Amino acid sequence: MIENRCLIKKDDKVKILAGKDKGKISKVLKVIQKKNRVLVENINIIKRHTRPNVKNRQGGIIEGPAPIHWSNVMLVCNKCMAPIRIQFKTLDDGKKVRICRKCSEIIDA
Repeated sequence: MIENRCLIKKDDKVKILAGKDKGKISKVLKVIQKKNRVLVENINIIKRHTRPNVKNRQGGIIEGPAPIHWSNVMLVCNKCMAPIRIQFKTLDDGKKVRICRKCSEIIDA
Protein backbone atom coordinates (compact mmCIF):
# COMPACT_ATOMS: atom_id res chain seq x y z
CA MET A 1 0.00 0.00 0.00
CA ILE A 2 1.26 3.48 -0.87
CA GLU A 3 2.05 5.68 2.12
CA ASN A 4 0.04 8.90 1.93
CA ARG A 5 1.96 11.49 3.95
CA CYS A 6 1.92 15.25 4.07
CA LEU A 7 5.28 16.93 3.44
CA ILE A 8 4.00 20.34 4.52
CA LYS A 9 4.63 21.62 8.04
CA LYS A 10 3.33 24.46 10.21
CA ASP A 11 4.62 27.96 9.25
CA ASP A 12 5.51 26.86 5.69
CA LYS A 13 4.65 29.21 2.83
CA VAL A 14 2.29 27.53 0.35
CA LYS A 15 0.58 28.35 -2.96
CA ILE A 16 -3.06 27.34 -3.42
CA LEU A 17 -3.54 25.14 -6.50
CA ALA A 18 -7.33 24.69 -6.54
CA GLY A 19 -10.52 26.28 -5.27
CA LYS A 20 -11.82 29.82 -4.98
CA ASP A 21 -8.47 31.12 -3.67
CA LYS A 22 -6.38 29.57 -6.47
CA GLY A 23 -3.02 31.29 -7.01
CA LYS A 24 -2.75 32.93 -3.57
CA ILE A 25 0.33 32.44 -1.38
CA SER A 26 -0.10 32.21 2.38
CA LYS A 27 1.22 30.61 5.60
CA VAL A 28 0.14 27.26 7.07
CA LEU A 29 -1.41 27.65 10.53
CA LYS A 30 -2.07 23.99 11.34
CA VAL A 31 -1.62 20.54 9.78
CA ILE A 32 -4.35 17.96 10.49
CA GLN A 33 -2.61 14.63 9.73
CA LYS A 34 -5.56 12.30 10.36
CA LYS A 35 -7.77 14.04 7.80
CA ASN A 36 -4.95 14.98 5.35
CA ARG A 37 -5.85 18.66 5.60
CA VAL A 38 -4.08 21.95 6.28
CA LEU A 39 -5.40 25.19 7.75
CA VAL A 40 -4.01 28.14 5.76
CA GLU A 41 -4.09 31.79 6.87
CA ASN A 42 -6.83 33.87 5.12
CA ILE A 43 -7.69 31.03 2.70
CA ASN A 44 -11.07 29.24 2.37
CA ILE A 45 -12.83 31.71 4.68
CA ILE A 46 -16.26 30.50 5.80
CA LYS A 47 -19.09 32.17 7.72
CA ARG A 48 -20.49 30.31 10.70
CA HIS A 49 -23.75 31.33 12.40
CA THR A 50 -23.40 30.96 16.18
CA ARG A 51 -25.76 31.28 19.10
CA PRO A 52 -24.89 33.39 22.14
CA ASN A 53 -22.79 31.47 24.69
CA VAL A 54 -20.23 32.08 27.45
CA LYS A 55 -17.38 32.63 24.99
CA ASN A 56 -19.36 34.76 22.54
CA ARG A 57 -22.03 36.72 24.43
CA GLN A 58 -23.65 38.33 21.40
CA GLY A 59 -23.60 35.44 18.89
CA GLY A 60 -24.03 36.23 15.19
CA ILE A 61 -21.93 35.47 12.13
CA ILE A 62 -18.28 34.56 12.70
CA GLU A 63 -15.78 34.35 9.82
CA GLY A 64 -12.74 32.08 9.91
CA PRO A 65 -10.55 29.81 7.78
CA ALA A 66 -11.62 26.23 7.05
CA PRO A 67 -9.12 23.42 6.35
CA ILE A 68 -8.38 22.37 2.77
CA HIS A 69 -6.92 19.11 1.47
CA TRP A 70 -3.10 19.14 1.43
CA SER A 71 -3.03 18.02 -2.22
CA ASN A 72 -4.48 21.42 -3.17
CA VAL A 73 -1.45 23.32 -1.84
CA MET A 74 2.19 23.36 -2.93
CA LEU A 75 5.21 24.44 -0.91
CA VAL A 76 6.90 27.72 -1.96
CA CYS A 77 10.69 28.09 -1.70
CA ASN A 78 11.88 31.21 0.15
CA LYS A 79 14.87 31.70 -2.16
CA CYS A 80 13.42 31.19 -5.65
CA MET A 81 9.81 32.13 -4.63
CA ALA A 82 8.37 29.40 -6.85
CA PRO A 83 6.11 26.44 -6.05
CA ILE A 84 8.40 23.44 -5.62
CA ARG A 85 8.51 19.72 -5.11
CA ILE A 86 10.45 18.50 -2.10
CA GLN A 87 13.60 16.40 -2.07
CA PHE A 88 14.99 14.83 1.09
CA LYS A 89 18.67 14.69 1.99
CA THR A 90 20.53 13.41 5.03
CA LEU A 91 23.24 15.75 6.33
CA ASP A 92 26.60 14.64 7.78
CA ASP A 93 25.27 14.87 11.35
CA GLY A 94 22.43 12.45 10.47
CA LYS A 95 19.69 15.07 10.30
CA LYS A 96 17.11 14.62 7.51
CA VAL A 97 16.18 17.91 5.79
CA ARG A 98 13.88 19.07 3.00
CA ILE A 99 15.53 20.61 -0.07
CA CYS A 100 14.18 22.68 -2.98
CA ARG A 101 14.54 20.73 -6.24
CA LYS A 102 14.95 23.94 -8.29
CA CYS A 103 17.62 25.86 -6.37
CA SER A 104 18.93 23.19 -3.89
CA GLU A 105 18.21 25.48 -0.92
CA ILE A 106 17.58 23.81 2.46
CA ILE A 107 13.98 24.47 3.56
CA ASP A 108 14.34 23.22 7.13
CA ALA A 109 16.55 25.15 9.53
